[in-house]
Amino acid sequence: MNIYCKSALHQIKVAVTTIVEMIEKLTENDLQKRPTPNKQSIGELLEHIAIICEADSLISDGASQDKMNKFYPSVSYKSLNEIKEALIKNHQFLEDKLMNFTEVELQEEVTSYWGVTYSRYEWLLEIVAHIYHHRGQLHAMLIHCYGIDPKVPLFE
Repeated sequence: MNIYCKSALHQIKVAVTTIVEMIEKLTENDLQKRPTPNKQSIGELLEHIAIICEADSLISDGASQDKMNKFYPSVSYKSLNEIKEALIKNHQFLEDKLMNFTEVELQEEVTSYWGVTYSRYEWLLEIVAHIYHHRGQLHAMLIHCYGIDPKVPLFE
C-alpha cells in the first residue's frame, strides 16, 4: 500500500478511536441535546460522523446525487451502541477498500455529483478532513455547551 495512503488511513483511525472514546463517555440522554436551535443534536451529529467513511467513499466512487439522496435516509443509528458499531464498521470498510487500490487507482480522478474532481487519494484526504472537522464540532459541543469534558486526547 502507498505510504501516504497508509498514513492518511492511520489519521482516520486516530479520529475514529477518539470519537469512540467520546461516545463511551456519553449517556443515551446526551443524544437529544441540541446546543443550537435548528442545528444538529449530539445524536444527529454522531449519526452523521458514523456514516462519513461509507458515504464519502460512495462519493469518491462517483455516486450520483440520486444514489446519495437514497443512501442518506436509508441509514439510521439511534443508540450510542449502534452509532459506535457503525462508525467502526464503516471505518473498516473504507480501510479494506483503500488497501486494495494500486498507485494508478489512487491517482485516478473522480468527479462528484456537484462537479468537484479529485484523485482518489485527494478524496481520501477529504475524508480525513471531514472526520476531523466533525470530531472537533462534537468535542466543542460537549465542552462548551454542556460542560462535558470527555478527557480524550485528540492527537497522539
